[in-house]
Amino acid sequence: MDDEEARTRLLDAAEELFYRHGIQAVGMDRIRAASGVPLKRLYRLYPAKESLVTAYLERRDRQWTASLRASVAMSAQPPVLAVFDWLARWFSEPDFRGCAFLNAYGELGAAAPEVVRVHKAELHALLTEWAPATASPALADQLLVLVEGATAVAALSPGPEPARRAREVAELLLAK
Repeated sequence: MDDEEARTRLLDAAEELFYRHGIQAVGMDRIRAASGVPLKRLYRLYPAKESLVTAYLERRDRQWTASLRASVAMSAQPPVLAVFDWLARWFSEPDFRGCAFLNAYGELGAAAPEVVRVHKAELHALLTEWAPATASPALADQLLVLVEGATAVAALSPGPEPARRAREVAELLLAK
């Protein structure tokens, strides 16, 4: 196994375990066992757990954002409303456990990797980009609160309903 395959296996295992059980609950030995990558190579590729957590979140950011962008681009709905349709599908996935970035921040607080803040800033920028040109400058802030609130509610009660309810509020905001 080369380093690229080892990285992929480690990140796959980290994503599965960190997202399902939490970052602090999962040790490097558990990641090693789940990935099949020897401990010596794991620590060569990721010298500390923090570097593996950052790599996991960076990869998740790329995948999450790409999926959202693609869904919005393919939708016949206005982009802002397409976001909530995408959220409804995401919230309905069998392994949905909320936002990995908010979960990481909730566990690690100020020690959370910078990618957590970057991810939220990117989401805000996308909502700004997708808002109608005539919209209030505050609309992206309001939409971000709707997205984050729906995600938090869905983490406790998975399924499409939180996204549908947030979409209804977004429609009211767009009609102003």
